[in-house]
Amino acid sequence: MKKMMLCLVAMLLTGTLSAQEITGPWSGSMSVSGIKLRLVFHIQQSEQGLSATLDSPDQGAKGIPCDTVTFNPPALRIVMRSLGASYDAVLANDTLKGTFSQVGMKMPLDMVRNDTSGVVSKRPQEPRPPFPYHTEEVTFVNPTDNITLAGTLTLPAKEGKYPVVVLISGSGPQNRDEELMGHKPFLVIADYLTRNGIGVLRYDDRGTAQSGGRFSTATSSDFSNDAEAAVEYLRTRHEVDSLRIGLIGHSEGGVIAPMVAARNKRVSFIVMLAGVGVPGHELVKTQVEDMAKASGVPDSARKIGNDLMAKVCDLILTCSDREHLLDSLTACIRQSVQAVLPSSSPEEQDVYIQSQVKQMLSPWMQYVLRYDPAPTLRKVTCPVLALNGTKDTQVAAQSNLSAIRKALEEGGNTDVTVRELPGLNHLFQECTTGALNEYATIEQTFAPPALEIIVSWIKERK
Repeated sequence: MKKMMLCLVAMLLTGTLSAQEITGPWSGSMSVSGIKLRLVFHIQQSEQGLSATLDSPDQGAKGIPCDTVTFNPPALRIVMRSLGASYDAVLANDTLKGTFSQVGMKMPLDMVRNDTSGVVSKRPQEPRPPFPYHTEEVTFVNPTDNITLAGTLTLPAKEGKYPVVVLISGSGPQNRDEELMGHKPFLVIADYLTRNGIGVLRYDDRGTAQSGGRFSTATSSDFSNDAEAAVEYLRTRHEVDSLRIGLIGHSEGGVIAPMVAARNKRVSFIVMLAGVGVPGHELVKTQVEDMAKASGVPDSARKIGNDLMAKVCDLILTCSDREHLLDSLTACIRQSVQAVLPSSSPEEQDVYIQSQVKQMLSPWMQYVLRYDPAPTLRKVTCPVLALNGTKDTQVAAQSNLSAIRKALEEGGNTDVTVRELPGLNHLFQECTTGALNEYATIEQTFAPPALEIIVSWIKERK
């Protein structure tokens, strides 16, 4: 230890450690609730001083701006206010030994000098060009909200007339491939369907990638207008069989698809992948418990999380005054934070509380918690295929599938197929526990048996 300290002193005195010694890409991995996440800082030197951007390859995030970068050799500090996060480290032997702090949590994060943001995980199902079918970049307009959306249309061949499906993504800003955790589920689905004679239109969510509009203020209802615009666009294409236009929605997309089909009878069928059948407040309470249990969260911590979510849902469902709701949510979340993160500073707790309250008060979350899909499902008269995996910890298979079937049949729908697929998680991967930390580590993107079921079911409906 004494020798190491002397070496550091020598480096400081000789100026060996300088701003130039910290520039370049630095990569490392940290564990967040059992999920391994890679992070990459790109540190640059200019006349104005040091600056940096952050990549999170496993979350599909690149170029996140960092507010301040301070290097007082050997200490480095990077602050990202938009994330409520910071990174503090010491440079030693070309390695950064440090801690990543975010909303009251501190996680060890050591980094080395290289760039893994472009490292591609093994994804054997991901198709590579050239493709044996027609691919076309397209745009279409949602006239209700005056938004231009961008996507990719794939057809079995350039000429002909084909059944075509619109893919509708799950929650969060998703690109046309529904890219997450290094996987591209919609690319895999589109490729498989198109190779089997079914065209596919997949598009970037509003405000994401090449699509216009604003994502942050939109609700599921708004997103349904985007999906319906995709249907109407397909009806203008001569290659599309207008009597066989369907929707395939994953997760939240499985909520949106019935919205569109209930009001637009031109939709000839829908496929709900991990779709929701129970009210939103019931869904999230079950989700909190199932996800925590699969991730190995202790019983005591799970109880705190369950109690918090129950109180939050009750407040949102019963409180109509926004100011009162704001105060009540803040007090409720503060109480749980003090129990879970007692060692965090008041400032860190405040940052965390504010971020959680902001999320709970967002239009999207308010809509989700208050929405009951059953009345809409009762209005869906077209054929419906509902699939879910037995190890889905985000949308519990048994309760949601039974609720979907019940609502559809109550509405008089006679063409309803509901299947619970053994061993599959929320992304329809063959898995072990269903926990989120498996998503990125599993090489499979979408289980082939599920793809086969979708294709054969669609082909049976002439």
